[in-house]
Amino acid sequence: MYAVIRAGGKQYRVAPGDIVRVEKLPEGHGESVTFSDVVAVSGEAGSFGAVKDAVVSAEVVEIGRADKILVFHFKRKKQYKKIYGHRQPFTAVRITEIAFDGQSFKAPDLPKRKKKAAPPDSEGGEKHAAHKGKPAHKKAAVRKPKAAKKHEAKKTAKAKKKK
Repeated sequence: MYAVIRAGGKQYRVAPGDIVRVEKLPEGHGESVTFSDVVAVSGEAGSFGAVKDAVVSAEVVEIGRADKILVFHFKRKKQYKKIYGHRQPFTAVRITEIAFDGQSFKAPDLPKRKKKAAPPDSEGGEKHAAHKGKPAHKKAAVRKPKAAKKHEAKKTAKAKKKK
């Protein structure tokens, strides 16, 4: 089951559960989006056709900007060089449902995230109840100054010759 939708002047082949990056949309994170400009729909293997009443529903997953591309203008023999960058904004959507002709194909629900368990104390046991929530007091390591090395006086040229 898939559909071909048009969004932002481009066409995308989508299926329920797919995550697609489309041109920037006004919807915010977590909101739902409906694409009514469906070019074609395939309900089963081997069949493909255009449907007027098809609707593709999606949920906004991420809003961001793509990687930077560098635009470089150059005219040879004229000492002309110009460079600037561009980051295209995008909206990533997760296709939740494709509906047409009374049929509806829905994406499976995402598994819910489990909370991470707190790591055990470094000593291997539970922290003492009296110290729970309080910062551990550690003694700062005290550095002893290093003993200064005694440099021997440099021997003069006369002293060296006498030996």
